Amino acid sequence: MDESNKSEQVEENKPSSHIRLRKFTLVMLIFFTVFATAGVTTFALAFGNEKAVEVGAPDRREFEKLYQAYDQLTNSYYKELDQQQLIDGAINGMLDSMKDPYSDYMTQDEAKEFRSTLSSSFEGIGAEIQERDGSILVVSPIKGAPAEKAGLLPNDEILEVNGESVQGLTVNEAVMKIRGEKGTEVSLSIRRAGSPKPITIDIIRDEIPIDTVYLEMKNENVAHIQITNFSENTYEEFVDKLNEARSKGMKSLVLDMRQNPGGLLDQAIYIASLFIEEGKGVVSVDYRAGEDEEINARGGEKVDVPTTVLINEGSASASEIVAAALQESAGIKVIGTKSFGKGTVQSPLDFNDGSNMKITTAKWLTPKGNWINEKGIKPDITVELPEYASLPFLNQEEELKLNVISEQVEVAEKMLTALGYSIETVDRTFTEETEEAVKKFQLDNELEQSGVLTGDTTFTLLNKLREDLQKNDPQLKAALKELGVEEVTPSEEQATETETE
Repeated sequence: MDESNKSEQVEENKPSSHIRLRKFTLVMLIFFTVFATAGVTTFALAFGNEKAVEVGAPDRREFEKLYQAYDQLTNSYYKELDQQQLIDGAINGMLDSMKDPYSDYMTQDEAKEFRSTLSSSFEGIGAEIQERDGSILVVSPIKGAPAEKAGLLPNDEILEVNGESVQGLTVNEAVMKIRGEKGTEVSLSIRRAGSPKPITIDIIRDEIPIDTVYLEMKNENVAHIQITNFSENTYEEFVDKLNEARSKGMKSLVLDMRQNPGGLLDQAIYIASLFIEEGKGVVSVDYRAGEDEEINARGGEKVDVPTTVLINEGSASASEIVAAALQESAGIKVIGTKSFGKGTVQSPLDFNDGSNMKITTAKWLTPKGNWINEKGIKPDITVELPEYASLPFLNQEEELKLNVISEQVEVAEKMLTALGYSIETVDRTFTEETEEAVKKFQLDNELEQSGVLTGDTTFTLLNKLREDLQKNDPQLKAALKELGVEEVTPSEEQATETETE
């Protein structure tokens, strides 16, 4: 599944215990996504004890207008209509009227595609999206996936897919257009903050593995564990990586949940419980009927080394629950930028024909009773990424050369400058100074010294910029400094490990 965005949503994954958190219609469709089932007349959320919201049978008179409209259309329209399409449209209409970005309906085909993401891998671009006010926005690209490698960023607005507008589409409809077989290409037209014109990004779809936890040891005793999503096996993966880190002499830990769009609530609770004293709060869920559920940390073995947490604007759903729980119940410092902010709970309903509907049934609160919806979690230590981390994407097909004047030239000059190729005047004009900087970059990277920025040169420039950000990550450095670690260098073994992610 591929697309969805920031904010929190909870979605049941199994009839009694698995709940998934999604953001603003967080449908991680082309990436992960866990689907759940519920009774035909109830939406159930289970946190140990089953909670349900009863859906009573409505008075038929209240729907008389709807029945009349349906009969008139099917009997009198000038051509035969698809009855199922009318019913699907009616359900969609009810959900749209609520103006709730987290409540949605999936047809049989959409639900089938949605469920297919439950396998150990899926094929797509690897990004999570959401629908907001009729627009399709990127929540975050998945670590190492084609979307990330191509330069897709959180909050990018997707305007077109292969030349077709996605404005007004549901997340499910947009995902159906973006998904595709491994090796095929999809072209996205996006609008990025700070960029006056749309940007075209071509992405080759690939198989997206469901691994969600990654470990890198630094200075032989600092564990940097990144959780990219909360799926069915995330807790087990995390414990495995934790034990591996301990075997390598872990003395402190950085828990990195940046760009983590969420996932299953039970996995978030299990992981949070590893850091929080038994009985202390993890999260509470408030239902309309007033049957609130307080979820506390479980017992068992605890992480007993100094820990810091990393979040950013791409952290949503389950990752926000974990970050808030560790911040408020364990006093662990949270570092980075404000998280996405999604504080509502969604429950799914499977219809007998295979279609599915999800509606918002509750809101969740932090251990101290804070509702972070549309506000996000404020870090204890705010650290921004450098300006070049949010620069517009460079089009590899466009030729930037001497005397060209465009916004892309200014972006390229900022990128070259960030990598140490000094350009005195950074503007929209490709000057001889720019040409010399490009030639020097090409020489240093064993590329043809044409002085023209296009194709392989543009691709290499983007990769080098990404590598530089990873090497000089100011947020990670701040987290390590908080732990008393100033300088860190991954070992050769660890560097190889991270390359295979």
